[in-house]
Amino acid sequence: MSSIDLTYPWLLLLLPLPFLVMRFSKAYKTKQTAIKVPFFQVLIDTLNEKPSEGASMLSPRLWQRVILVLSWCCLVLAMTKPTQLSEPQLREQLGRDVMIALDLSGSMNETDFVDDSGKRISRIDAAKQVLQDFSATRQGDRLGLILFADAAFLQTPFTADIAVWQSLLAQSDTGMAGQSTHLGDAIGLSIKVFEQAEQDTVSAQGTDQDINETSVEKVVILLTDGNDTGSFVAPIDAAKVAAVKGIRVHVIAMGDPLTVGEQALDMETIDRITSETGGSTFTALDKQQLDEAYQAVSLLEPQLFNSTSYQITYTLHHYLVIFVVILYLLAFSASLLLQSGGHQSKLAGTKVVNTKATQETKATQETKATQQTSVEKIKGEQDV
Repeated sequence: MSSIDLTYPWLLLLLPLPFLVMRFSKAYKTKQTAIKVPFFQVLIDTLNEKPSEGASMLSPRLWQRVILVLSWCCLVLAMTKPTQLSEPQLREQLGRDVMIALDLSGSMNETDFVDDSGKRISRIDAAKQVLQDFSATRQGDRLGLILFADAAFLQTPFTADIAVWQSLLAQSDTGMAGQSTHLGDAIGLSIKVFEQAEQDTVSAQGTDQDINETSVEKVVILLTDGNDTGSFVAPIDAAKVAAVKGIRVHVIAMGDPLTVGEQALDMETIDRITSETGGSTFTALDKQQLDEAYQAVSLLEPQLFNSTSYQITYTLHHYLVIFVVILYLLAFSASLLLQSGGHQSKLAGTKVVNTKATQETKATQETKATQQTSVEKIKGEQDV
């Protein structure tokens, strides 16, 4: 935690105000009624006090003075609104959304690729291996996964959890979406997912925020080994829409377009897709070239990672007010206890005074009775 700052430090000038009031203002005077009692002299003799004339001034005790000073200081500090900053908090903002569109047509089962150990593997396995390595380097980006063949479907929405994305990629296999290749549908579904992600981002950050501030880089990496075979949306038309939405499409063509695949790769259509959207076209005849293609994409789409730090401001004035309330409750309780003890002492003193007065009254009455009896006896003797 950082140091404490005062929002209105000039209010500290109010601290000497009570002293100035006591020093220069007149004392508050009140008149009180008095009761005359016939045993006043007996009372003051019993209490061993001397009567005095004039006004008397009430003065607080030491503990009362301490409580008043503490309370005033706390209230003035509370009015200055002390604040404290928390430890710096890091807010991470992902810089790019990357959608991987993977072809799962039947031709992806062709075993014309070789892995690092020299073993022949299928195109889909080679693509998975390269995508696993590619995704591991995309820290700070959100990755999505679309699988397409006869139709396109979303396997993984945009996520920053690379481990989850890799797990869902490993579960993908040919035949899950059919045998043909619908490039246009894959691009169209990518556009729809990007729009939905942008709407979710705007809703999460508030409707008043500028959409330009919430937009991120949008990239599609499309991997296929065939040409379009009957998409609902033509690939060129889908690419034009993607360009309007600010989506770049990179296409990686696997295999030889003249000899391998269900149909020859339509490189003219692929080049039109990338040129319309500002992307690039890559060809991969083996796993090494496929790996090089994704490395080239990484260079074209470097990681974007924005982070901002902020500190939360905590106000502390309510703690001071709570302390004053607790202090006054304790003082009030102590005052009640002291008054209760003093009242009992006064009752005891009153009882003693009443007892002494009663005894003196009885003694006076007995003396008068004795004197009267003596007088009567003397009169009787004189009469005799």
